[in-house]
Amino acid sequence: MEEGRPLTVHTLNELLLVCSLVLLVAVAAVRLSSRSGLPSLLIYLGIGVAIGQDGIGNVVFDNAELTQVIGYAALVVILAEGGLGTKWKEIRPALPAAIMLSLVGVAISVGVTAAGAHYLVGLEWRQALLIGAVVSSTDAAAVFSVLRKVPLPSRITGVLEAESGFNDAPVVILVVALSTIGPADAWYVLIGTIALELAIGVAIGLAVGFLGAYGLRHVALPASGLYPIAVMAIAIVAYAAGAMAHGSGFLAVYLAAMVLGNAKLPHWPATRGFADGLGWIAQIGMFVLLGLLVTPHELVRDFWPAVVIGLVLTMVARPLEVFLSLLPFRIPWREQVLMSWAGLRGAVPIILATIPMVSGIEGSDRVFNIVFVLVVVYTLVQGPTLPWLARRLDLGQSMETASDLGIESAPLEKLRGHLLSFAIPPASRMHGVEVSELRLPPGASVTLVVREGKSFVPAPSTVLRRGDELLVVATDPVRDAAEARLRAVARGGKLAGWLGTGNGSAQH
Repeated sequence: MEEGRPLTVHTLNELLLVCSLVLLVAVAAVRLSSRSGLPSLLIYLGIGVAIGQDGIGNVVFDNAELTQVIGYAALVVILAEGGLGTKWKEIRPALPAAIMLSLVGVAISVGVTAAGAHYLVGLEWRQALLIGAVVSSTDAAAVFSVLRKVPLPSRITGVLEAESGFNDAPVVILVVALSTIGPADAWYVLIGTIALELAIGVAIGLAVGFLGAYGLRHVALPASGLYPIAVMAIAIVAYAAGAMAHGSGFLAVYLAAMVLGNAKLPHWPATRGFADGLGWIAQIGMFVLLGLLVTPHELVRDFWPAVVIGLVLTMVARPLEVFLSLLPFRIPWREQVLMSWAGLRGAVPIILATIPMVSGIEGSDRVFNIVFVLVVVYTLVQGPTLPWLARRLDLGQSMETASDLGIESAPLEKLRGHLLSFAIPPASRMHGVEVSELRLPPGASVTLVVREGKSFVPAPSTVLRRGDELLVVATDPVRDAAEARLRAVARGGKLAGWLGTGNGSAQH
């Protein structure tokens, strides 16, 4: 390549070469993200912009169709990872509120934002509605990446997680409908289409999830490493089946993964680690790719329109969406304020902004640029201030709260039993409990303790300590009860079950 000549990227092979060169740099940026409090989105987008056109790498990439395909694939993986990490016990009470935010709230957000884009910025109605629809999808990954140090009450996290998992589906349907060449469908036809596709997605997602969980719990695979692959494959099958049935594949993959994530599958910690790693790779690749696609010098003229539209979205549309959608649930005003400010936009809006580009809609390049600037600017503003706002509203919980046990279960098919293994976390209330005080059900017992690199068979009077690794053997009939009892002691100590803490539930 001649000096000063840009490197043009058109094919998938060339793109993979570029992305592989920056992958290690992006992984190292995770540490910078966690220390600065900024969502990783900004770091990875910055890497893509830096190596792209007008940057130090001067790599020219303008294939919006390829970006959309890879972005969809990455989004499927991210939604699957998010569903696997969603705890049903936390999301269940928040489900009605999250559904209202994902349906009624999205409609309010689209209408208010589009009106602002049309009347304040002067965009045509189609472009204004496209921007309003595109930026109506929230990103839980961006929200919780800046809230690691300030955990929120389970009701808030449940609503935010469920909303981010559910609202992608109606938004995608709406953006695709608005990106169709020619006149758009009537509003009542569009609402009917959205309702039908969501219903198909729900049915297929739940069916695939329950069937997959049943199969994995009753068929012993020959190697433990196959379980994480099987779980991700089942989730992806849910997306494919939902899309082929003309339903919402995104909703199907999220629901299927959520069912799998709460089904007490064998080798669960390994599965979660595998899914988490795939999720990081998907985010890194997707964000870097989106950074490559943008042309920085074209963003200048769209900077202030993006700021104005973002101001309408953040200060008017989002609070109004939260207030009206949650009105029937009587949620305290402090929680509503935090939910309003926590409506961060991540990679999904930028990916959705490529749909009108691929369809050839007039002004789609400007829509993409406005959405890109809006996401970056307001993530930069909202992200670092979220922990501060949570503390000011007295909604942050202590990090000293006892963490749940990461119990791994390996089926012993011929012995008709299970081998449960876990390590006692630093904040666990299992520290200081004697083995006999675990009060495991008959048919389950602690067979081995590993402490400071040395293993021994514990006596009933052996006192458990932080960092101990335990092996528990349980027969098939008492496997669930044994796991539930261990989790209850980890949260409530030796008196769990006697002081109103109950035996807990075996949630992952």
